[in-house]
Amino acid sequence: MDIGIDLGTASVLVYVRGKGIALKEPSVVALDKDSGKMLAVGEEARKMIGRTPGNIVAIRPLREGVIADYTTTELMLKYFLNKVVPRRIFRPRIMICVPAVITTVEKRAVIEASTAAGARQTFLIEEPIAAAIGAGIDISKPFGSMVVDIGGGTTDIAVLSLGGIVCGESIRVAGDKFDEAIVRYVKKEFNLMIGERTAEEVKIGVANVFPEGDDSAAMDVRGRSLITGLPQNITITAEQTREALQEPVEQIVNAIFGVLEKTPPELSSDISERGIVMTGGGSLLRGLDRLISHKTGIPVTVAEDAVSCVALGAGRALENLDMLGPNAIYTK
Repeated sequence: MDIGIDLGTASVLVYVRGKGIALKEPSVVALDKDSGKMLAVGEEARKMIGRTPGNIVAIRPLREGVIADYTTTELMLKYFLNKVVPRRIFRPRIMICVPAVITTVEKRAVIEASTAAGARQTFLIEEPIAAAIGAGIDISKPFGSMVVDIGGGTTDIAVLSLGGIVCGESIRVAGDKFDEAIVRYVKKEFNLMIGERTAEEVKIGVANVFPEGDDSAAMDVRGRSLITGLPQNITITAEQTREALQEPVEQIVNAIFGVLEKTPPELSSDISERGIVMTGGGSLLRGLDRLISHKTGIPVTVAEDAVSCVALGAGRALENLDMLGPNAIYTK
């Protein structure tokens, strides 16, 4: 059995050969601190973030695209694999996506966690390559394609040709940093403390980073006043979210410029003709595609199923290992 896993900071997606995307859950685990016992995983555990009593802790075992808590990651992987294939006779081959810039130690941690969770053989593939395959780009041809994959923990930018990465960059600014920026802005402007989940709701609900058309969208936000210490309601507008998100968005745009500057001229002309493809949950931030297109002068499209692209690409890559160059895959 072949399984492709997008082991993301914010969520885990599992692709099973012949079935498509079989699982999509937040990468959160709730543990009992006293006994170390796992109480909940995925969506059930996400609901507990910021709402747990002293003895229960909701952990996100992956931070900025890499494993921050090895034991919890292994437990989470095992749980998700059992959920997808409850009665395993044969141990599956697994392809896991990793950020483009990752150390040997971090790679080894992913491989060991996958083996301990029940993989017969583990392959690692760089996220921009998986994202491009999942978005339907034929990367085996001698044409330049540019992919910007914005996940929860990292943004991977890469120019691909002949099955590999010609030049690229991975920055640890993505969906989580957007949430943190909204939390900081609300604290500074309104003296109100809100949680990460509320910030994420604002990001999905009203955030817009490109000034265009009607900017009057607004949303009520509840939090704790830093002045009185009591619950308080405020209204945040799309214009205010643009101000809040300016810094992380600029870092992503600058990283794209950095990669374009390193791109060989032949591939640059391909990119200006074919455009930039955006994948990952962070690419769904309203106005981000238009902003990048406006700044670079290159057409930008968001992939059809942006959130699932990386997991789909990992699964398809495992089905066609010979299509990818040896640089694209690290095997165990």
